[in-house]
Amino acid sequence: MALSHDKNRIDFARYEPRHFLWSLEGKVATITLNRPERKNPLTFESYAELRDTFRELSYADAVKVVVITGAGGNFCSGGDVHEIIGPLVRMQEAGNMQGLLDFTHMTGDLVKAMRACPQVIISAVDGICTGAGAIIAMASDLRLGTPGSKVAFLFTRVGLAGADMGACNILPRIIGAGRAAELLYTGRSMDGTEAERWGFYNRLIEPALVLPEAHKLAAMLADGPTFAHAMTKRCIHQEWSMGVDDSIEAEAQAQAICMQTRDYGRAYRAFVAKERPAFEGN
Repeated sequence: MALSHDKNRIDFARYEPRHFLWSLEGKVATITLNRPERKNPLTFESYAELRDTFRELSYADAVKVVVITGAGGNFCSGGDVHEIIGPLVRMQEAGNMQGLLDFTHMTGDLVKAMRACPQVIISAVDGICTGAGAIIAMASDLRLGTPGSKVAFLFTRVGLAGADMGACNILPRIIGAGRAAELLYTGRSMDGTEAERWGFYNRLIEPALVLPEAHKLAAMLADGPTFAHAMTKRCIHQEWSMGVDDSIEAEAQAQAICMQTRDYGRAYRAFVAKERPAFEGN
């Protein structure tokens, strides 16, 4: 991991994480889960490094959009059976409730960090997207999928509740309560067509194009009013627990703040000149 002059901050231009791949092209960062021989499962260490990365992205002004994908034709198969589930079973057998709770807090903190960072997060999903992999896609702001992809919240298949990492809160808001309940109770998979029809995917794309299309969308958003995008993301997240009146007030304050940005003036002057605005995110 390369650090900036401030030793507490990651220099994302030179970032070299240990447990996934990272690249930064212009204002768009790409995280690639990179254990293709196992369909890119997560470990204790990769969970923690992803959590810490998204926490640090709150301070990364140069990164405007993040794309998450997986290597080798699959997105993510969830927690590694041998490196996570096995050790957790041994904790259970030893009566180590604190160790189990430390793990579930850590996994939930990854979703919290994804929702709290100001960057728009786009998941480019192909192949297997199950368990914690489905949660990462769910916690993203936008999801592009392929027709042959398989999305499943598998927790009941291993004797756990479907209530994992915020799924009972977030998934119903994406696809509806009844559909979410079916997936979380049964653990069955959705193919890409169903996932798009149910609203989990924003759109379907052929496998060879899903990552390029995600990058194309990311570049477009990164060239937009990114301060305003971050405000939109914050409002979407915060207003889940608000009534309509509180939401209207929150959005009034948000817009008044955005009206103080230079991008707002740039958009007006470009409109008057009949030109495309050149946003700078400030």
